[in-house]
Order: sequence, then structure tokens, then C-alpha cells
Amino acid sequence: MSFDVSRRSIMSGVAALTLTAAKGAARDRPNILWIVSEDNNPFIGAYGDKVARTPNIDALASKGVLFNHAYCAAPVCAPSRFALITGVHPESCAPANHMRAVAKVPKEWRATPEYLRDVGYYCTNNSKTDYNCDIDPAKIWDQCDAQAHWRNRKQPEQPFFSIFNSMTTHESKLFVKTEGATKAADVVLPPYLPDTPEIREDYASYYNLMTKMDGEVGARLAELEADGLADNTIVFYYSDNGGTLPRSKRYCYDEGLRVALVAYCPPKWRHLMPQQPGTQVEDAVGLIDLPPTILGLCGVTKPAHMQGETLFPPRGKRHHRYAFGMRNRMDERPDFVRTVTDGRYRYIRNYMPYLPAAQVQGFAWTAKGYQSWERMHLEGKLPLLQDRFFQPRPHEELYDLQTDPGEMTDLAASTQAASVLREMRAALDRHMIEINDNGFIPEASPLEGFHPSRAPGAYPLPRIMQLAARAASRQPQDLELFVKNLTDANEVVRYWAALGVLMIGSNAVNAQGILRDRLRAELSVHVRVALAEALGHAGDTTASVKALNAMIAPENLPRVRLAALNALTHLGRPALAALPAIQLASGDKDQYIARAAKYLALNLTGQYDPSIPLSTGEAKGG
Repeated sequence: MSFDVSRRSIMSGVAALTLTAAKGAARDRPNILWIVSEDNNPFIGAYGDKVARTPNIDALASKGVLFNHAYCAAPVCAPSRFALITGVHPESCAPANHMRAVAKVPKEWRATPEYLRDVGYYCTNNSKTDYNCDIDPAKIWDQCDAQAHWRNRKQPEQPFFSIFNSMTTHESKLFVKTEGATKAADVVLPPYLPDTPEIREDYASYYNLMTKMDGEVGARLAELEADGLADNTIVFYYSDNGGTLPRSKRYCYDEGLRVALVAYCPPKWRHLMPQQPGTQVEDAVGLIDLPPTILGLCGVTKPAHMQGETLFPPRGKRHHRYAFGMRNRMDERPDFVRTVTDGRYRYIRNYMPYLPAAQVQGFAWTAKGYQSWERMHLEGKLPLLQDRFFQPRPHEELYDLQTDPGEMTDLAASTQAASVLREMRAALDRHMIEINDNGFIPEASPLEGFHPSRAPGAYPLPRIMQLAARAASRQPQDLELFVKNLTDANEVVRYWAALGVLMIGSNAVNAQGILRDRLRAELSVHVRVALAEALGHAGDTTASVKALNAMIAPENLPRVRLAALNALTHLGRPALAALPAIQLASGDKDQYIARAAKYLALNLTGQYDPSIPLSTGEAKGG
């Protein structure tokens, strides 16, 4: 017993000496400052935007490094911030790939600031977290609140890693007009949007908010200067996800995924960031690369679980050529999109192409720009290319961002772009396999998660990807394949087989009897939702609506109820038979269930108008 106590004392002493040594060495490491803005594309002068008024960010870029092709992991904050705090793509660890979820982080992982605290850094976050997982912010930061600041460290010589989040450009700020130097007549609208007064006002407000946010960046940098720390601090400015204007946030186009990213390194630490001041990097990079980048700058070895790579490789050559993005459920609406870009081309793969990109979302539709766009669609006043947002999509899309920055001309069927399509298709397949993309697993299934989805035999991803690709291709001749897989032992295989039948639609009329049989026998509630919706699209709306009506009852899992409400929405008028249950759900405490139910009830009773608020209670967006 005495030996054991002595041994523990010795080990405790060694640990204390190690930590003391680490903190001593930390004094010779740079400070790191992250300035983060919400929901904005590079509407910034340094990026060539002639309307923008952003002198502080422009000045930072002129003496730092500007990344022309930087992308977030997902086009909304919570999944994107999961990647920033863990260094892992959210779709590797479901349900982090869905908006507002609580993924279980493996016990062996540690959050980005924890590695820096281990080597003596004072780490603060002011103040947004939104990590989409069970990480406790209070345990990973020295301070995480609206007062968090490097100035609160006890020892002035202690290096710091400090994050400051500006909410000024957040989506919600567009819900009221922001006056400023930019007027509605000044803006240039992209070709995918109609020229309405509401959209012009949203754009003008956005530019004025960007100017205000830029002033906040300048004030933070002035604090650094006033404290005598500018010569010892590496500064990053970036936006957490793409913009909030129509067809940006939540969508896997460039305007949803492309972000601003500027890095400045003072001369003392220039050996860590060898690019010359004013350098513009043309490589495609991701915010997934920020965690390993700052760890590397601070002398910490990249942990094995992190999936990005440093933005400043020692030999100047990055291994990764592509940046990847994703979407699954956003707010109350399901979807499944994967995308890859090299900065020149963007390839998009829609796994639920029977759904339009524009599924009405209560929070986003608070903006008058979205309301005016949908109103023109409902009135039949949009030209084909602007109405495309409200129509079913192809399985694959390909755009040349250099000649077509608005992503209007789909090259997926072009013979001239066939080699590019093959290359990017293969790159996305490799990436999805490499990170074990969890996106095919229905939300709330016990198979979700980094380790559960990697259990032997639990999630045969290559096989599921092949089946899902066939499903998304929507070929009637594949009906026999899907029917065969409806009895597979694996829940995810059965789920995608049911979706395959669903997406064939009325061409699956001969499968009605099989679908009814499977609906009675199926034990997985997730598969049952897909089977019920498939049955409705195949022609038996009575049995379909009856089954879905039972699934929206309060005793079911919230995300199963939400899936059933969306299935009823896709069925349209036949869902009227479930109206009492739908109206009951419109008052649900779960904001997503309430919004989806309210929208559906309004449509079924002929009362829907885009300007009617769908958000209830304390509505939250990304």
C-alpha cells in the first residue's frame, strides 16, 4: 500500500513538472486570435466586391493571406461548428450532420482548445458555441461567456487562444431593415434571383451589416494593439458558414458554403506562415483545416481523429485538393446533399432529388426576400431558371464556377465536361467512404454515431451508397431491385430500398401490395415512414395517410414525427384526412414539429401565404 501511494505521488510530481515545463515552453509560442462573423459570404472588398465597404478586413488581408476558395463543412452553423470544435466532418458522427442535434462525441476525442490548454494556453470563447454535440463548453474553455477575453488571464505572459463571435451579420438581422451607405439601387443581384424590392432591400441590409461587422473587427484588432500584443498574435478572420440571402445558407451551392478566410502572421512568427504579405491562395481549403492549423502553429501534433490538414504545410504543398460540403436535415426539412469543389468546379449530388431545394422553412422564410421569391413562384411569374429552385432536382449537378458563378448552367450532361464529372464523382465517393459518411442512416436510429456506425456489419456503406445512387436515379426498371431489398436484414438497406420505391413514384403502382405487406411487418419505425410515403406515391393514399397519421402522434420519437409530417407534406391534398392530428402537432413544444405542422395545415386548408409567420415561441435559426 505504501509503495502504491509513493508511486502515485511520484507520478503526480512528474505530471506537475511536465505541465509546468509545458507552460514554460508556451511562453515561446504565438497567441492565436479568431474573429468569427455569422452567415456571410465574402461580400468583402479584398475579395473584389465593388459594393462592399470593409476597410478593416481589407487591411488585414493586404498584410496577411487571403484564401479565395475557402468553404465551411456545412451551409449552416451547428454542423459547421461541430467540425471546428472537433476537427471532424459532422457526417462522420451522426446526428451532427443534422441541424440542431446532439451527437455523442467519442470519449477518446478532445476538443480543439483542450489540446492548447494542455501546453499552457489560456483559452476563451466569446461566446457562441452551438457545437451540435454533447461537448460541455464549460469544461473545454477557461472562460466561455459574453465577458470572455484574453485580458482575463492571470499571468500577462501566458499565451492565449481567444475566439470572438460577431452576431451582427446573423440571418436574424435580415428580418428588419438595416440602413447604411448601401442602398437597394446599389446592389447587383445574382441571376438565380428575381429582381424584387424585398430582395434588393435584403441585399442592401446585408451589405450594411457587413460594414458594421467590419467595424467590430477593427475594434478588436485595436484592442490587441492597445495591449501591446499585435506583434505576438496570429489573427484569423473567417465566417462560420455561407451567407443568409436567398439560396445561400442551408444550400449546397457556393453561396451557402463559400466563406471568407483571412490569416495574418506578424513578422516574429513568419516562419510558421511562409506566405508573403498580400498573398492570395487559390487552392480549395476548408474550415475543417482550421483546428489542425492552429495546433500546428502552437507546436501541437495533430490528433489522429482530425480529418483536415494544416493550411500552412511545411513544404508548401497540401495533400488535399478538394473541399467537401454536405446537407442533411435543415431545421424542419429533410434533405440529403453531398458536394465537392476544387475552387473551379462544383459537383453536387442530390440523394433526395424528388424534393425541391426550396422546402419552406419557417425561420428562413421570416426574411421578406424569401417570401417575395416564393410568391412569384406561386403566381407563375418566374422564368424557368429562377423557378428551378422550387422544382425537383437532378441526381447530379456540375457547375463551372469561373464562367458561371451563379451556378445556372448544369454541365452534368455535357460531353465536354464528362471527364470533370467522372473525376469529381470519384473524389466524392472516396471521401464519403474514407470518413464513413453517416448521412444514409435515418435520424434517431441507434446506428448513428462515430463508433456505432463502424461496428462490423452494422453499416455496409459501399453497398448502401450503390443502392442510394440507384434510388436517386429514379429509374422504373430498378423497382425489382428495391423490392428485393425491402426484406434485407440491415435497417439502412431497407430504408433506402423503400426510398427507391418512393422516388419511382406512380411507376411503382404494381408494388402497392408488397408495400402494404412490408408496412405491416416492418419493425423499424424509420423504415415504416419511408414505406408509408412510398405507398402514397404509388397510389394508395388512404393506407399511406392512415399509417403516417399514427406516426405523428406525440408518443413517437420527435424526429420520427417530423419525418412523418414531411411525408404527409410531400403527399399533398390526400393528407387532409390527417388534418386533426396535424393541427394538434402545430402547437407542439418541438419548434420543428410545430413549424412543419403549421405549414402543412395552412396548405391543406387553402390559407397559406408566404408572409404568414410559421415560427412559434422562441424560434431559432442557424
